Amino acid sequence: MNGIPPAVLEQSRNLREQLEYHSRQYYVLDDPTITDAEYDALFRELVALEEEYPDLRDASSPTMRVGGQVLESLESRAHSLRMYSLDNAFSVEDWREYTGRTARLANKPEQELAFWVDPKMDGLAMELIYEQGVLTTALTRGDGEKGEVVTPSMRTVRNLPLRLRGENVPAYLEVRGEVVITRKEFELFNERQLAAGGKAFANPRNAAAGSVRQLDSRVTAARPLRFMAYGVGLVDGAAQGPWDTYEHLMQALHAMGFAIAPEARLCASAAEVETAFAELGRKRSSLPFEIDGVVAKVNDISLHESLGFTARAPRWALALKFPAVQARTVLRAIQVQVGRTGVLTPVAVLDPVAVGGVTVSRATLHNADEIAAKDLREGDTVLVQRAGDVIPEVVRPILEERPADAQPYVFPTICPSCGSEAARAEGEAAYRCVNSLCPAVVRESIKFFASKSGLDIQGVGSRWVEAFVDKGLVKSPADLFRITTEQLRDFDRMGEKLAANFIAAFETARVTASLPRLICALGMRHVGEQTAKALAARYRDLDALSAAGFEDLQAVPDVGPEVAEAICLYFENPGNQALLREFKDLGLWPVAPVPAAAAKQGGPLAGKSLLFTGTLSLPREKAERLAEEAGGRIVSGVSRKLDFLVAGDKAGSKLQKAQALGVAVLDEAAFMRLLGSGAKQAHEPAAPQEQLRLL
Repeated sequence: MNGIPPAVLEQSRNLREQLEYHSRQYYVLDDPTITDAEYDALFRELVALEEEYPDLRDASSPTMRVGGQVLESLESRAHSLRMYSLDNAFSVEDWREYTGRTARLANKPEQELAFWVDPKMDGLAMELIYEQGVLTTALTRGDGEKGEVVTPSMRTVRNLPLRLRGENVPAYLEVRGEVVITRKEFELFNERQLAAGGKAFANPRNAAAGSVRQLDSRVTAARPLRFMAYGVGLVDGAAQGPWDTYEHLMQALHAMGFAIAPEARLCASAAEVETAFAELGRKRSSLPFEIDGVVAKVNDISLHESLGFTARAPRWALALKFPAVQARTVLRAIQVQVGRTGVLTPVAVLDPVAVGGVTVSRATLHNADEIAAKDLREGDTVLVQRAGDVIPEVVRPILEERPADAQPYVFPTICPSCGSEAARAEGEAAYRCVNSLCPAVVRESIKFFASKSGLDIQGVGSRWVEAFVDKGLVKSPADLFRITTEQLRDFDRMGEKLAANFIAAFETARVTASLPRLICALGMRHVGEQTAKALAARYRDLDALSAAGFEDLQAVPDVGPEVAEAICLYFENPGNQALLREFKDLGLWPVAPVPAAAAKQGGPLAGKSLLFTGTLSLPREKAERLAEEAGGRIVSGVSRKLDFLVAGDKAGSKLQKAQALGVAVLDEAAFMRLLGSGAKQAHEPAAPQEQLRLL
């Protein structure tokens, strides 16, 4: 480097190598070879060198782990490959049914299937992106399709390699794993929090998630986080990379510097998986980390593509969950809440009790039939468990301890929010408030509209939305986009910066909302994420969807008579029709790309795959629609199979990845030229640029 003496460069290199070696020995291999004081002395020496010669410092320096970057908010970014959930098994019988089905799908004898087995860590799922061996980006799992960028925070995690080890490191690598905190470190951390007047976390997972999502990375640096790798996403443009087995993949990750769970192992058969599951279940309470089961993955990676995925999970992996941990407590009261669809849901109010490391004070009782079947009464001593170690559940009353004056619970037939009748339709378990203007229904509908499951308005939490509704500022989802900075100033704890962030978040959501996301946000009964995507693939906008008839809707995948009826009823409601008109007036009116089946078979882009990145002079959705109308197919990530990457201004990692893979890169002018004269008339680029760059 210019101006840095060779001796200083060599000293810096040696110090980095020593610090990386000793960090690995301590945090990854649990085999320290020097004292903390000796490590600190080496660290201070490197800090002093980098302060004297700032050009020495880069993203891979161990000194970056102390944090210091403060963000205004967390940016969202799409994953190259979706981060799926896992299907669960709760018994050996479930596991055996799965292995039999998997063997049939793989067209292999069941006894030939081997599995890589990891303990199922109870932490925060994370994806780390390494380019040329250096950590460049860290993303939370988010909703599986996009996550939050938390790179500054993850750089502070002590056992995470900032630069990968070894000679055969992929040029581009996405590593997936779990951010966790050990039981011991969690207890010590909570003690320090309370001693400093702070708030203790309920469990290690909440502590890990809260730590990673800090805007000030110095806060994260002070937390005892660790990263445990369990797999990969895109590797040099291909899914799963060059490894033939999961065992070889995990060995490669370990060699590159990643920690993997010491209890992870290869099981040569399904029966060995059962043995490993039983062993870890017995050792569970003595393990350093919280686990709630094991994850078994088909070891032969070549079978993963043929086994494929369901809508939510890979077919080549399954989580085997441990039996739920149970505890006794007192059921003090049964409260009824009103949800966004008017459903009255009973909730058990419990004396707080620790269940599997989490303090439980409330649990859903589902419906009136559930309460009657279990004969639950206020004042009962009850058995509580966390089903799948996640959802609190009241198992049963302990009858021998029932108070003499305990009365059977009578489910209300009057809405507790508005006093209207609560009716129960034939064949349904739920009571529903019949008042569509019920304050609770309106409030919960608006909260859902803004939530991650709805329009996913970034940075606007449900408590704030509830406050807006309770104050009368927001009476329908459309009102969210009419809020002004002046109105927000009336709220406590609302500074200028937060108010500006909220206004920006509403505007971003209005402009960037996709049709599937908006359909989902409407909260129609029986219409979830997958059904919303199927509807958006068939109908161009909400006008087209609202005009669809009962029979036509049933031609859509995932839509049967019950779902079709619910959709028709939603669009027949005058209040909902008025809401859609408001959305259109506000410009919240996404239009879906033309379905592939409707694209021109002989168009100029027939059979070609495209991906857009960076800022174009026309909306991204319009550019994608033009491409599809010309016969093209829009994909979600860069790979060697991609035909064209269309790069606008400020194109980032996708452009770099395409260049590395030799994918043809078009600027906007070249893309418009490929579309032909008809497209050019629809949109003429402002200034001609280079027509085609093969990079």
